[in-house]
Amino acid sequence: MQRWLVPGPTAPAGRGAAPAERDRSRRSRLSEPELELLESTTVMFRQWDAQCGGGLRRKAVVGQLHEVTDLLQEPQPDDTSRRLFQVAAELAELAGWMSYDIGLHPTAQKYFVLALHAAKEAGNRPLGSYVLSNMSRQMIHLGRPDDALELIHLGQYGSRETATPRTQAMLYAMEARAYANTGQPAKVKRAVGMAEACFADCAPGDGDPDWIRFFSEAELNAENAHSYRDLAYVAGRSPTYAQLARPKMERAVELFSQDSEHQRSYALNLVGMATVHLMQREPEACAEPVKRALRIAKQVRSERVNNRLRKTVDAAVRDFGEVASVVELTEQLATHLPESPDAVQAV
Repeated sequence: MQRWLVPGPTAPAGRGAAPAERDRSRRSRLSEPELELLESTTVMFRQWDAQCGGGLRRKAVVGQLHEVTDLLQEPQPDDTSRRLFQVAAELAELAGWMSYDIGLHPTAQKYFVLALHAAKEAGNRPLGSYVLSNMSRQMIHLGRPDDALELIHLGQYGSRETATPRTQAMLYAMEARAYANTGQPAKVKRAVGMAEACFADCAPGDGDPDWIRFFSEAELNAENAHSYRDLAYVAGRSPTYAQLARPKMERAVELFSQDSEHQRSYALNLVGMATVHLMQREPEACAEPVKRALRIAKQVRSERVNNRLRKTVDAAVRDFGEVASVVELTEQLATHLPESPDAVQAV
C-alpha cells in the first residue's frame, strides 16, 4: 500500500517526438460523449449500491470495469487516459465495496488494491485516500483494528495537501472508529472532534466529487456514534460511552429516515441504535429499530445488514430472552431472514 505514495516513473516521450506531439498523434476510439457516459454510468452504479445493497448490481459493475480496463490497453491521449484511470479507480472501489457488503472479503481486497493503484495513475490522491478508508473499514469488520489504523493514517498522510474538508472529515471519522476498536478513548474523542470541525467547513457547491458526497451530516453522526458504541463494547459495555453514542445515533437515524437514497445506511444505523439500547439495558426500546431494519433488509441485498441484525437479536436473546418484545424479534428474524447467507459466486 505504501507504494501508493511514490510518484510513478515518467514515460519516455518517444523517438524524435515532443510529448505534446506524441499525445496528439494518438487516436482513441472513444468520443467525448462516450467518455462522459462512462463517467455518468459510474455515478449511477454508486446510487444503485446505496439504494439496493451490494448484491444486486455487483456483476454489472465488474463487467463495466472489465470494459474500461480493456480500453486502457489501447493507446490513448494523456487526458483520456487519466479520465479512464479515474473511472477504473471508482469502478474498482465500488466493486470492492459491493464485494465487502456481501461478505466476499478476499475478492473485495483485490478490487480495493486495483482501485488504489488506478487512482494513483489518475493522479487523484483524495480518491486513493477514500479507497484506503474503505479498506480500513473492512479491517475493523474483520477484527483487525491495528491494520485499520495503519491504512487510515496512510490515507490521511497521502492526501493531506489535496483532500477537501468533507474528505478530511470522513478520514478523521474512520480514524476514530479504528481508535475505538483499539480501546483508546482520548484519541477517539480527538478524532471525533476533528471530524466535526472539518465537516463544519463544508459548504454546498464546494466542488466535492460524487464519490465523497455520501458523507453527509447523517453519515458524520453515524460514524461518530459507532465510534463511541464500539468504544463502549471494548470497555466492557461502558454506560458512559454508550451515553455518548446515543444522541449521535438518534440524529443519524432521524436524518437517514428522510433519505430515500441511502436505505442500507438507514438500516445499519437502526441496528446501531438497537445495540445502544441493549447496552443501556432497554430491551423494549431495542425492539422497534430492529423491526424497522428488518423491513428494509427485505428490500436491500446486504449481508452486512443481515449479519448485524442476526448478531443484535442474538445478543438481545442472550441478555433479555424472557422479555416478550425480544421473543417477538426472534420470530420476525426467522420469518424475514434466512438462516444462512445466499451463496454468491465471485466474479
